Amino acid sequence: MSLFAIGDLHLHFQSEPKAKNQLTDRLWREHEKKLKKHCAKMIRPEDTLVLLGDHSWGKNLTESAQDLEYIADLPGRKILLRGNHDAFWPANQTARLNERYAGRLAFLQGNYYPYRDYALVGTKGFCYEGPYYLNAYRQVIGWDEEKAEHAKRIVARELDRLRESFEAAKADGYQKFIMFLHFPPTNLLERDSGFTRMAEEYGAERVIYAHLHGQSKFRLSVLGEMNGVGYSLAAGDYLRWKPLKIMD
Repeated sequence: MSLFAIGDLHLHFQSEPKAKNQLTDRLWREHEKKLKKHCAKMIRPEDTLVLLGDHSWGKNLTESAQDLEYIADLPGRKILLRGNHDAFWPANQTARLNERYAGRLAFLQGNYYPYRDYALVGTKGFCYEGPYYLNAYRQVIGWDEEKAEHAKRIVARELDRLRESFEAAKADGYQKFIMFLHFPPTNLLERDSGFTRMAEEYGAERVIYAHLHGQSKFRLSVLGEMNGVGYSLAAGDYLRWKPLKIMD
C-alpha cells in the first residue's frame, strides 16, 4: 500500500489552456499519455495517489468533467488538492464535490484522509510571488506593497484551513502527519513561513508541494530536510510525469 504524489496536470480535454506556450515544451507534449503510462506501471489498486492541484483548465465543473474522469480512471485511491487554476472547485464546494465523486475521487480541504497510521492533511497554500524590484546585481530591493498585503491575507486564510485539517486528524487520534500543498511553502525571499512553522508545530514528517514549473523555478523553495521536516517538489514536469513515491 504505497503513497504517491504529483501535481499540475493542467488537463484540457474540454477547454483551451490559458498558457498555450506551455504545450510547446517537449515535456508537455502528450503529457497525459505519459502520466497514464507511468501510473499503470507504478500504482496498484490498493495504493494512494495525491494530486496537488491545477488539475484542469476548465472554467467550471462542466468544462472539467472529462479531466476529472481521466483522473478518476487512474489506478489507486485518488486524493485531490485545490490549485490556483482549479476554477471548477470553489473553496466552499469541497463537501459537494466529495458527495458527487464519492468512491472515485476524494477532495482535501479542511479535512484529512487516513493512510496507514498517518493522516494526510493539506490545503492550497499561497506565497507572494511578486513583482519584485531588482537592482543591477539582480538583488531584490523592493516589491509591490499592495500585492504583498493581499498575499498576506490569502496566506492567513490558507493557514486557517491547514490548521483545520491538522486539528480534524488530531481530534481523531492521529499523531503522524504528511502535509500537502499546491503552492510551495516559501517564496524566494523567505527562509521559513507560516506553512513550514505549522509543519514543525504538528510534527509533519514530509511536506509535498507543486506549482513551480520550468527548470528556472524548480529550486525557488525548500528542498530536502529543514528542521526535521522533509520537503519535496512534485510538479508534473519536474517529475517528468512519473509520480513521486513518498512511502512504500
